[in-house]
Amino acid sequence: MDPTKSFFDLLPPKTAFFSGIIVAILALGTVGFVILSGCMLSGKCAIAVAGDRQGDTLAVNDPNTVPNDPLPPEEESVGPVAAVTDADHVRGDKNAPVTIVEYSDFECPFCSRFHPTMVQLTEEYKGKVRWVYRHFPLSFHPQAEPSAEASECASEQGKFWEYADKLFENQSLLGDAYYKQLATELKLNTKKFEECLTSDRGLAIVRSQSQSGATAGVNGTPGSFIIDANGGVQAVRGALPYESVKAMLESVL
Repeated sequence: MDPTKSFFDLLPPKTAFFSGIIVAILALGTVGFVILSGCMLSGKCAIAVAGDRQGDTLAVNDPNTVPNDPLPPEEESVGPVAAVTDADHVRGDKNAPVTIVEYSDFECPFCSRFHPTMVQLTEEYKGKVRWVYRHFPLSFHPQAEPSAEASECASEQGKFWEYADKLFENQSLLGDAYYKQLATELKLNTKKFEECLTSDRGLAIVRSQSQSGATAGVNGTPGSFIIDANGGVQAVRGALPYESVKAMLESVL
Protein backbone atom coordinates (compact mmCIF):
# COMPACT_ATOMS: atom_id res chain seq x y z
CA MET A 1 0.00 0.00 0.00
CA ASP A 2 1.30 3.47 -0.94
CA PRO A 3 1.73 5.35 2.40
CA THR A 4 1.19 8.69 0.61
CA LYS A 5 -2.38 7.79 -0.31
CA SER A 6 -5.38 8.07 2.01
CA PHE A 7 -8.05 5.47 2.52
CA PHE A 8 -10.37 7.34 0.10
CA ASP A 9 -7.70 7.38 -2.64
CA LEU A 10 -7.78 3.58 -2.70
CA LEU A 11 -11.58 3.43 -3.18
CA PRO A 12 -13.41 3.66 -6.50
CA PRO A 13 -14.41 7.33 -7.20
CA LYS A 14 -18.17 6.76 -6.68
CA THR A 15 -17.66 4.84 -3.44
CA ALA A 16 -15.23 7.46 -2.17
CA PHE A 17 -17.77 10.25 -2.89
CA PHE A 18 -20.59 8.66 -0.86
CA SER A 19 -18.20 7.63 1.92
CA GLY A 20 -17.11 11.26 2.24
CA ILE A 21 -20.71 12.42 2.60
CA ILE A 22 -21.41 9.85 5.31
CA VAL A 23 -18.28 10.84 7.26
CA ALA A 24 -19.24 14.54 7.03
CA ILE A 25 -22.77 13.86 8.34
CA LEU A 26 -21.43 11.82 11.25
CA ALA A 27 -18.96 14.57 12.13
CA LEU A 28 -21.65 17.29 12.11
CA GLY A 29 -23.96 15.10 14.19
CA THR A 30 -21.24 14.57 16.79
CA VAL A 31 -20.53 18.31 17.05
CA GLY A 32 -24.26 19.07 17.38
CA PHE A 33 -24.68 16.47 20.10
CA VAL A 34 -21.79 17.94 22.09
CA ILE A 35 -23.20 21.51 21.82
CA LEU A 36 -26.75 20.43 22.75
CA SER A 37 -25.53 18.39 25.72
CA GLY A 38 -23.54 21.35 27.01
CA CYS A 39 -26.39 23.86 26.86
CA MET A 40 -28.90 21.43 28.35
CA LEU A 41 -26.60 20.78 31.32
CA SER A 42 -26.11 24.53 31.83
CA GLY A 43 -29.89 25.19 31.61
CA LYS A 44 -29.36 28.02 29.12
CA CYS A 45 -30.89 26.57 25.99
CA ALA A 46 -33.67 28.58 24.38
CA ILE A 47 -36.42 27.09 22.28
CA ALA A 48 -39.11 28.83 20.25
CA VAL A 49 -42.59 28.65 21.75
CA ALA A 50 -44.78 26.59 19.44
CA GLY A 51 -47.21 28.67 17.43
CA ASP A 52 -45.72 31.98 18.58
CA ARG A 53 -45.68 34.30 15.58
CA GLN A 54 -43.57 36.87 17.43
CA GLY A 55 -40.70 34.45 17.99
CA ASP A 56 -40.61 34.72 21.78
CA THR A 57 -38.39 32.15 23.49
CA LEU A 58 -38.85 30.13 26.64
CA ALA A 59 -35.73 29.21 28.58
CA VAL A 60 -35.41 25.53 29.49
CA ASN A 61 -35.25 25.08 33.29
CA ASP A 62 -35.18 28.87 33.73
CA PRO A 63 -36.56 29.73 37.21
CA ASN A 64 -37.33 33.29 36.06
CA THR A 65 -39.79 32.19 33.39
CA VAL A 66 -43.15 33.84 34.16
CA PRO A 67 -46.17 31.55 33.72
CA ASN A 68 -49.52 32.65 32.46
CA ASP A 69 -52.49 31.16 30.68
CA PRO A 70 -51.87 31.93 26.99
CA LEU A 71 -54.32 32.55 24.20
CA PRO A 72 -53.92 30.99 20.77
CA PRO A 73 -51.68 33.26 18.67
CA GLU A 74 -54.42 34.13 16.20
CA GLU A 75 -56.20 36.05 18.97
CA GLU A 76 -53.29 38.39 19.67
CA SER A 77 -53.67 42.10 18.92
CA VAL A 78 -51.95 45.33 19.84
CA GLY A 79 -53.52 48.65 20.79
CA PRO A 80 -54.14 51.22 23.54
CA VAL A 81 -55.36 50.46 27.06
CA ALA A 82 -58.93 51.69 27.50
CA ALA A 83 -59.24 54.72 29.80
CA VAL A 84 -60.43 54.13 33.35
CA THR A 85 -64.03 55.21 33.92
CA ASP A 86 -66.53 55.21 36.78
CA ALA A 87 -67.81 51.87 35.46
CA ASP A 88 -64.49 50.17 36.27
CA HIS A 89 -63.79 48.17 39.42
CA VAL A 90 -61.18 50.23 41.27
CA ARG A 91 -59.39 49.21 44.45
CA GLY A 92 -57.41 51.87 46.28
CA ASP A 93 -57.48 55.65 45.97
CA LYS A 94 -59.35 56.52 42.78
CA ASN A 95 -57.14 59.61 42.41
CA ALA A 96 -53.84 57.76 42.84
CA PRO A 97 -51.13 58.85 40.36
CA VAL A 98 -50.29 55.31 39.23
CA THR A 99 -52.81 52.80 37.87
CA ILE A 100 -52.44 49.07 37.42
CA VAL A 101 -55.02 47.70 35.00
CA GLU A 102 -55.27 43.92 35.28
CA TYR A 103 -57.10 41.72 32.78
CA SER A 104 -57.83 38.48 34.57
CA ASP A 105 -59.74 35.19 34.64
CA PHE A 106 -61.25 33.74 37.84
CA GLU A 107 -60.48 30.18 36.69
CA CYS A 108 -56.86 30.90 35.74
CA PRO A 109 -54.44 29.36 38.28
CA PHE A 110 -51.78 31.98 37.55
CA CYS A 111 -54.32 34.76 38.15
CA SER A 112 -55.10 33.17 41.50
CA ARG A 113 -51.40 33.27 42.34
CA PHE A 114 -51.12 36.91 41.23
CA HIS A 115 -54.19 38.15 43.11
CA PRO A 116 -52.54 38.28 46.58
CA THR A 117 -49.63 40.20 45.03
CA MET A 118 -52.02 42.86 43.80
CA VAL A 119 -53.81 42.99 47.15
CA GLN A 120 -50.49 43.50 48.95
CA LEU A 121 -49.29 46.18 46.55
CA THR A 122 -52.53 48.12 46.84
CA GLU A 123 -52.30 48.07 50.63
CA GLU A 124 -48.61 48.99 50.74
CA TYR A 125 -48.96 51.85 48.25
CA LYS A 126 -52.11 53.45 49.64
CA GLY A 127 -52.78 56.77 48.00
CA LYS A 128 -50.16 56.08 45.32
CA VAL A 129 -51.55 53.14 43.36
CA ARG A 130 -55.03 52.19 42.24
CA TRP A 131 -55.87 48.72 40.93
CA VAL A 132 -58.38 48.32 38.13
CA TYR A 133 -59.73 44.81 37.58
CA ARG A 134 -61.12 43.88 34.17
CA HIS A 135 -62.39 40.56 32.88
CA PHE A 136 -60.58 38.47 30.29
CA PRO A 137 -62.14 34.97 30.48
CA LEU A 138 -60.27 32.43 28.39
CA SER A 139 -62.35 30.19 26.13
CA PHE A 140 -60.78 26.96 27.41
CA HIS A 141 -61.82 27.72 31.01
CA PRO A 142 -65.49 26.65 31.20
CA GLN A 143 -66.20 28.58 34.42
CA ALA A 144 -64.27 31.72 33.51
CA GLU A 145 -67.16 33.58 31.89
CA PRO A 146 -69.90 32.39 34.30
CA SER A 147 -67.82 33.37 37.34
CA ALA A 148 -67.05 36.76 35.82
CA GLU A 149 -70.75 37.31 35.14
CA ALA A 150 -71.59 36.36 38.72
CA SER A 151 -69.05 38.90 40.02
CA GLU A 152 -70.75 41.60 37.96
CA CYS A 153 -74.07 40.71 39.53
CA ALA A 154 -72.43 41.02 42.95
CA SER A 155 -71.07 44.39 41.81
CA GLU A 156 -74.64 45.65 41.28
CA GLN A 157 -75.03 45.29 45.05
CA GLY A 158 -71.66 46.89 45.87
CA LYS A 159 -69.78 43.66 46.60
CA PHE A 160 -67.55 43.13 43.58
CA TRP A 161 -64.21 42.98 45.39
CA GLU A 162 -65.50 40.79 48.22
CA TYR A 163 -66.99 38.42 45.66
CA ALA A 164 -63.84 38.43 43.51
CA ASP A 165 -61.57 37.67 46.48
CA LYS A 166 -63.70 34.67 47.43
CA LEU A 167 -63.77 33.33 43.87
CA PHE A 168 -59.97 33.24 43.81
CA GLU A 169 -59.77 31.79 47.32
CA ASN A 170 -62.17 28.97 46.36
CA GLN A 171 -61.23 28.44 42.74
CA SER A 172 -61.84 24.70 42.96
CA LEU A 173 -65.51 25.31 43.83
CA LEU A 174 -66.40 27.42 40.79
CA GLY A 175 -69.86 26.53 39.49
CA ASP A 176 -73.48 27.68 39.58
CA ALA A 177 -74.11 26.29 43.04
CA TYR A 178 -71.13 28.11 44.52
CA TYR A 179 -72.02 31.43 42.88
CA LYS A 180 -75.41 31.36 44.59
CA GLN A 181 -73.89 30.11 47.86
CA LEU A 182 -71.38 32.95 47.84
CA ALA A 183 -74.11 35.50 47.18
CA THR A 184 -75.86 34.24 50.32
CA GLU A 185 -72.63 34.30 52.37
CA LEU A 186 -72.02 37.92 51.39
CA LYS A 187 -75.61 38.78 52.32
CA LEU A 188 -76.62 39.83 48.83
CA ASN A 189 -80.25 40.04 47.83
CA THR A 190 -80.37 36.61 46.20
CA LYS A 191 -83.52 37.38 44.22
CA LYS A 192 -81.85 40.40 42.60
CA PHE A 193 -78.66 38.43 42.11
CA GLU A 194 -80.41 35.62 40.25
CA GLU A 195 -82.45 38.09 38.19
CA CYS A 196 -79.18 39.69 37.13
CA LEU A 197 -77.76 36.34 36.04
CA THR A 198 -80.88 35.64 34.00
CA SER A 199 -80.80 39.05 32.32
CA ASP A 200 -77.22 38.68 30.94
CA ARG A 201 -76.45 42.28 31.95
CA GLY A 202 -73.26 41.16 33.63
CA LEU A 203 -72.30 39.00 30.67
CA ALA A 204 -72.41 42.02 28.36
CA ILE A 205 -69.97 43.86 30.65
CA VAL A 206 -67.64 40.86 30.79
CA ARG A 207 -67.49 40.53 27.02
CA SER A 208 -66.97 44.24 26.53
CA GLN A 209 -64.02 44.27 28.93
CA SER A 210 -62.58 41.17 27.30
CA GLN A 211 -62.67 42.91 23.94
CA SER A 212 -60.87 45.94 25.38
CA GLY A 213 -58.18 43.61 26.68
CA ALA A 214 -57.69 42.06 23.26
CA THR A 215 -57.42 45.56 21.79
CA ALA A 216 -54.79 46.43 24.39
CA GLY A 217 -52.68 43.45 23.35
CA VAL A 218 -53.47 41.00 26.14
CA ASN A 219 -52.47 37.51 24.96
CA GLY A 220 -52.70 35.59 28.23
CA THR A 221 -53.82 35.95 31.82
CA PRO A 222 -53.01 37.70 33.99
CA GLY A 223 -52.21 40.51 31.57
CA SER A 224 -51.58 43.83 33.30
CA PHE A 225 -50.46 47.37 32.53
CA ILE A 226 -48.82 49.93 34.80
CA ILE A 227 -49.86 53.43 33.77
CA ASP A 228 -47.88 56.32 35.26
CA ALA A 229 -49.05 59.87 35.97
CA ASN A 230 -47.99 60.99 32.50
CA GLY A 231 -49.88 58.24 30.73
CA GLY A 232 -46.84 56.06 30.06
CA VAL A 233 -47.71 52.37 29.84
CA GLN A 234 -45.58 49.44 30.97
CA ALA A 235 -46.82 45.88 30.34
CA VAL A 236 -46.73 43.24 33.09
CA ARG A 237 -46.93 39.81 31.42
CA GLY A 238 -47.90 36.86 33.56
CA ALA A 239 -47.91 36.23 37.31
CA LEU A 240 -44.79 38.19 38.21
CA PRO A 241 -43.75 37.87 41.88
CA TYR A 242 -44.42 40.70 44.32
CA GLU A 243 -40.85 42.05 44.34
CA SER A 244 -40.74 42.25 40.54
CA VAL A 245 -43.97 44.25 40.27
CA LYS A 246 -42.88 46.43 43.21
CA ALA A 247 -39.65 47.29 41.37
CA MET A 248 -41.64 48.27 38.29
CA LEU A 249 -43.88 50.49 40.45
CA GLU A 250 -40.92 52.16 42.13
CA SER A 251 -39.49 53.02 38.72
CA VAL A 252 -42.56 55.12 37.86
CA LEU A 253 -43.46 56.61 41.24
